[in-house]
Amino acid sequence: MNKRLPLGLGFVLLVMPCSLLVAFTHYPAVRALINSLWNNASSRRPSKFVGIENYEALIADEKLMQVLTNSGLYALGTIPLAIFLSISMALLVNSKLPATGLMRLSFFMPTMLPLVAVANIWLFFYAPGIGLASQIMNFFGLPTINFLGSTETSLASMMVVAVWKEAGLFMIFYLAALQAVPENLKDAARLEGAGPVRVFIDVVFPLLRPTTIFVAVNALINAFRLVDHIIVMTKGGPDNSSALLLYYIYEVTFRQRDFAYGATLTVLMVAILGVLAAFQFWVLDRKTHYQ
Repeated sequence: MNKRLPLGLGFVLLVMPCSLLVAFTHYPAVRALINSLWNNASSRRPSKFVGIENYEALIADEKLMQVLTNSGLYALGTIPLAIFLSISMALLVNSKLPATGLMRLSFFMPTMLPLVAVANIWLFFYAPGIGLASQIMNFFGLPTINFLGSTETSLASMMVVAVWKEAGLFMIFYLAALQAVPENLKDAARLEGAGPVRVFIDVVFPLLRPTTIFVAVNALINAFRLVDHIIVMTKGGPDNSSALLLYYIYEVTFRQRDFAYGATLTVLMVAILGVLAAFQFWVLDRKTHYQ
């Protein structure tokens, strides 16, 4: 027999999560927007309202343009690859191969590691001369590459770390989605003569689109909020080639102590994420549901 919660109890249960959401999400966003309209205070002069001057400074900030380019390349490089690998791993562990439990654990293990521990593991892997990557290249007679010390390879090296860290988590979502696909749909496709690849493309993958949108939005947010790995591994170098937007916000706000411009950059990041998330949910979601 179903029992309805008292109205008062339901209200009490909603107060705490809503309060946390307002206190740690909405209020900081609104406060950042307000602070972006004032200049930076000092010990000799108070903060003064400057309107859109901080936003005009964004246009003239050459380093910001490079950081945005890095962030765009980073997102374009990590999101499709993470989705492809996570689907592939989910298909593998959802099969009837032996030791699938061990494979699930091994694929998910990087997700359980702390971010700083992951960064230090890959620092050793990328270390020129003594790292595992250099040892492998030397074994095949290839020249040693300073992956994190070169402007050509530093950003790509950070992408590899992110995909290795995130793909196992996304695999769990795809595994749950695969197990929810009705078997009768796949059986009907097989009766029509479809092979395994055709069944996946025409039957299974369309039913994975809601999960793909969810994973893509989370991967996009992760791509723009990455800061731990950069602080530990490259500090944005060399020559800002691996600096991403959140790291630039951290650098401006806490190293340069320019809180007003840091708030302006925060507003920019929230706006970018909002537009991209809205595009993914409202545009791509049109081809997601079949009811």
